[in-house]
Amino acid sequence: MLILQRKRGETLLIGEDISITVASVDGERVRLAISAPPEVSILRSELVAARAANRDSAKEESDPKALLALLDGMTEHGALFMKPNGETEKEGSV
Repeated sequence: MLILQRKRGETLLIGEDISITVASVDGERVRLAISAPPEVSILRSELVAARAANRDSAKEESDPKALLALLDGMTEHGALFMKPNGETEKEGSV
């Protein structure tokens, strides 16, 4: 890992077509301006972690019969619907 110090307005280059400029420093927050070709993906590390977690969740399989039973149970007990004013109303009620 390379660690560099940069001041506001200074730039570093990665290869020939990626540049990172320190746009501003405000306390502990640093704003970076990144210029890169469109085919280069630029993501914050926390978004990469969230995407991986979502991908793992999507791989989990649910039993279709169990999901249908859950839906049937909702209609047997009367599903709740949200009115535009935020109140809930039970299915079939007046």
